[in-house]
Amino acid sequence: MARIACLGAALQDICLIDRDDFIGADIAGNSIFSQLVIGTKVDIDRVSYGVGGGGVNTAVSFARYGHETVLLSCIARDSAGEAVIACLDRENIDNSYVETIKGDTGCSIIMLDAKSGERTVLTHRGVSGKMNSLDVHDLETIAPDWLYATSLRGDMDTLLKFFEKAHQLGAKVMFNPGELELQQLPKLMGLLMDVDVLIVNKAEAARIVPGVLLTELLVHLAVYCETVIITDGDMGAIATNGKATYRLGVYEQVKRRDQTGAGDAFGAGFLASLADGAEFDAALSYASANATSVIQKYGSTAGILAGTKDLHPMPIQQIIDLVIPGKE
Repeated sequence: MARIACLGAALQDICLIDRDDFIGADIAGNSIFSQLVIGTKVDIDRVSYGVGGGGVNTAVSFARYGHETVLLSCIARDSAGEAVIACLDRENIDNSYVETIKGDTGCSIIMLDAKSGERTVLTHRGVSGKMNSLDVHDLETIAPDWLYATSLRGDMDTLLKFFEKAHQLGAKVMFNPGELELQQLPKLMGLLMDVDVLIVNKAEAARIVPGVLLTELLVHLAVYCETVIITDGDMGAIATNGKATYRLGVYEQVKRRDQTGAGDAFGAGFLASLADGAEFDAALSYASANATSVIQKYGSTAGILAGTKDLHPMPIQQIIDLVIPGKE
């Protein structure tokens, strides 16, 4: 097993689930919730309370797999912060490096249509947007084998400090950038030089490098990172580690209840398996299985797998003739 440090947000999640008030309607090319009338009270079928955020979601995947897991994040001294700490304690995640600072712990309100699984998320980031208060020298004490970083709300300086420190300590870095990192493309491109494993979805990949097809995007991103994973929703994913390239479908066709946290589950599932010594293709299969399990439950962590889960075969095929620059 490995020691993995997770850098990212810790939020309280409140999921509002309803079968008729959140029905979508197409207006001007956009799908919106059409049944909510301003000034009225709406009865909701079900409420689910949980804890999420990229840092928590990934940490839970690693801990349930059996890795030593440490979270680096920020919370406030409030009820939401208490919920975060309680979750970390239940999951056996080290919270010694979770900073308590003045303000509000972040919170997400997830409005979920129970029929379609579609959702809208209202997020108050709170102190999770103040990651520059974290001390990069904590990595010296943590001594991780891997640093897994999710979005820091565009704080490129803090990301760079943590990536460089991780490499100084001999740790590897996996990164899943968010919207505010993607908006700073020149800085992001420079940051990728310090990333060992990059995971993005297809739309995000197309914002970083030119290309339309998954194979084009993969080849261009592989110039910057040794291992690249591009997810494509129900179409599966494509990935390369410079030695082998795989195209995979979804683990299995299931009813999608809630897609919150599916991307985190895929990325963390991959690293959880890889850090345990799994082959590249087997780690990708576990990633897909973890994401598939998460979308069958409400909330971002309820469906996360344990490392003892036996997997069945899934659609995955090695691409033999794809040339990765510099890896010929």
